[in-house]
Amino acid sequence: MSDFEPFYDVSRSYEDNYEQGPFGAFAEALKDGNGADAAGTTSEGASASFLGQPVNLPFGIPAGPLLNSRFTTAAFRMGFDLATYKTVRSRAWGCNPFPNVLAVHPKAADGSLTPGSAELDEGVLADTNYETPISISNSFGVPSQSPDAWQPDMRAAIEAAGPGQVLVPSFQGSRVEGMSEEEYIADHATTARLVKETGAKLMVMNTSCPNEGHNRLLCHNPLLVGRITEAVKQEIGDIPLMVKLAYIPSDGDLELMVRSTVGHGTVQGFSTINTISAKLVDANGNQALPGAGRDRSGVCGNAIRGAGLDMVARLAVIREKLGLDFAINGVGGVVSPADYQAYRDAGADSVMSATGAMWDAELAHKIKASR
Repeated sequence: MSDFEPFYDVSRSYEDNYEQGPFGAFAEALKDGNGADAAGTTSEGASASFLGQPVNLPFGIPAGPLLNSRFTTAAFRMGFDLATYKTVRSRAWGCNPFPNVLAVHPKAADGSLTPGSAELDEGVLADTNYETPISISNSFGVPSQSPDAWQPDMRAAIEAAGPGQVLVPSFQGSRVEGMSEEEYIADHATTARLVKETGAKLMVMNTSCPNEGHNRLLCHNPLLVGRITEAVKQEIGDIPLMVKLAYIPSDGDLELMVRSTVGHGTVQGFSTINTISAKLVDANGNQALPGAGRDRSGVCGNAIRGAGLDMVARLAVIREKLGLDFAINGVGGVVSPADYQAYRDAGADSVMSATGAMWDAELAHKIKASR
């Protein structure tokens, strides 16, 4: 695939991508003058909605590869009507060392990974042989610029959205050594307030990256998420809040998450899934990503589509069972128009693609053309 150039260049550092990106077709889109993608607008106006905001097609790119306003603006111009600004924090936060992305090759014939399977702990092959349908490692560590940098840039990103397009800010709290649980909760609320100050019309809170130690995800503690969202809502008021979830295997835990958040009126939707954690090894069985504490990485792309569809379908059942009104945003392994439709059929109100969009800048156009 030497002739292909993803808009996030996996051969460059995160810092180089932030300063010089996007690349490929996204870079060309920024040169094409003003305005949003013509394929995304109609004379009748937007035909769908996302957390109360009108959108042309409820499809876009989740938190991760859209590093700043240049990336999000290019995404809009390439027809992605939902563009998620990469997760921000209340303070500057460094990135894991390069490399951050490797191609991942599960053993299954269809390239899928199953949550809870032995393969995830025994080791999954990872290298630089990028093949479609694509699966990759996601080993960044949720870096963030300081608010002094990201707030004005986020404002610019919001303003660059065209008719029927929405900038979706993503944020999370930061746990630092010596911080109490109350301080951790307060940091989420502070960061949400900083996002609100940019003029955001909605936001998504990331609970699906390790915040409490190795392999310990915030979303695995529904009661704490409930307390955090209550604090966040006190800061943002009526602005809709979505929570980003990892794969949650227990139906009981997933229902408790819904009851602890939507049931208390603090959350208006869920975005799921993030990645699936796996031990990554090279062809010799050694650790694939260099550095201490990097034996495991989140895997995204084609490998996690089955898990993503499963989470969406289970959330839809819980939504019906409890009679609660909340949006479901389906994420994971969307690489084709058929994958978009599969998520909608499973109960998703909107769909997003990160890895698939990186490897196919025309994905939004293809989905719109297929409808």
